Amino acid sequence: MDMSNLLNSGPHARVSCSNCALRRLCLPPELSASELESAEHLVSTRLRLKRGAALYRTGDAFKSLYAVWVGCLKSTLTSGDGREQVTGFHMTGEMVGFDGFGAGAHTCDAVALEDAEVCVIPYSRIEENIATLPFLRKHLYSMMSREIVRKHGLMLMLGSMQAGERLASFLLELADRFEARGYSSREFILRMSRAEIGSFLGITLETVSRLLSQFGRMGLIDVQHVRGVRIADRDGLRRLAAGREPEQRSRDCAELRIAPPRALAQRRAATVAVPELEEEYA
Repeated sequence: MDMSNLLNSGPHARVSCSNCALRRLCLPPELSASELESAEHLVSTRLRLKRGAALYRTGDAFKSLYAVWVGCLKSTLTSGDGREQVTGFHMTGEMVGFDGFGAGAHTCDAVALEDAEVCVIPYSRIEENIATLPFLRKHLYSMMSREIVRKHGLMLMLGSMQAGERLASFLLELADRFEARGYSSREFILRMSRAEIGSFLGITLETVSRLLSQFGRMGLIDVQHVRGVRIADRDGLRRLAAGREPEQRSRDCAELRIAPPRALAQRRAATVAVPELEEEYA
């Protein structure tokens, strides 16, 4: 479905889940016609966001959940001294706003990475209908469980993986998420900046750029212009993400393929002479 011109269109028509190509991501696939009609009444409107605009900020009252219809959002936390930490990226078909579910107020910012649209689902409507729509409670639990599992995966990544393993895992997860939406899992555009990727993965902007270049030399990916990525060797990325191919060995193998013996010897000598270069990959 071509949605490229929707942000420039006129007033919205009534939100219709039955005609939405993303319905299988937002709603249970086994809904009957009557249940689907009931689900449509949960959505109050569709909200447009310009790039950089906040859907909500930390401390805002929790009033609604939001299904991303067009675009990509990020969730962030801000430290007392103003430093921003990216805690997640939210793509089309995903639900945003669960951070405010328990306390009644949002605990992070949700900001559009590009022009975006979200379907607004007031929580008051969910409460009114949850008793009469059995699928709704189960689906909410399923979506919250999915978020918890994703956070656990992030904790594992930050706690036990090296920088290259984290970035490889991130690219593979993005590829899977694009594939689930009917897009190519081999070629896609990074909606987030390298600095935002680094913040999410707990590594520096410079390390992200250096690793992307390294992955290219290894033949794992092709970096196309600033944010375009083509995965050339998915199995190789999986091995790297799983820690079965150490980064130093991968770098040596890449150099053997592209550099003559004399150049390789010179690079190895430089590495011995300046060992702190190796630490930048940690």
